[in-house]
Amino acid sequence: MAEASELAELISSDEAVPASGWVAGVSAAFAAALVVKSAVRSEGWSDSAGARAQAVDLRDRLLALAAQDSRAYETALEALEERHSSLARALDAAAAVPLALAETAADVALLAAQAAECADGATRADASAAAALAAGATRAAAKLVAVNLATTPGDERIAAAERAVEMAEDAAKAALGAEI
Repeated sequence: MAEASELAELISSDEAVPASGWVAGVSAAFAAALVVKSAVRSEGWSDSAGARAQAVDLRDRLLALAAQDSRAYETALEALEERHSSLARALDAAAAVPLALAETAADVALLAAQAAECADGATRADASAAAALAAGATRAAAKLVAVNLATTPGDERIAAAERAVEMAEDAAKAALGAEI
């Protein structure tokens, strides 16, 4: 697919943005899209419509957060370059968005684990893959939270991001162990 190739080229550029926060957000959005696919293709799943609606909401929220992350990262880079007085505020924003990404990606992993248990047949594999992708995105976003708050050790947001990682990884483990 040409679009995927173009996207890979964009990410590979020497430009600062898009960077890892954007990629984590979009990856988690793609994981949510796989949950949508599992729900849409599962006639035997009694709550597939509810899961689909929730996955669509998560997907759209993650895409918006990915865009916000790019803007927050650019602002932080500019403040850092200029040694601007707004650096602390910019780093705070650059931590807040990845935290929201981590928590939302963890929600995708939880929903994907449910889909891996409830969806029809082969669509369970898509749900299991979605859980694994969402867990990876959660871990990536949590790392960004820690990096952006490196000067404030013990910040509760670092612990919150780690809790999201644990939740997502537990969900992914369950989903990957689900019978297909």
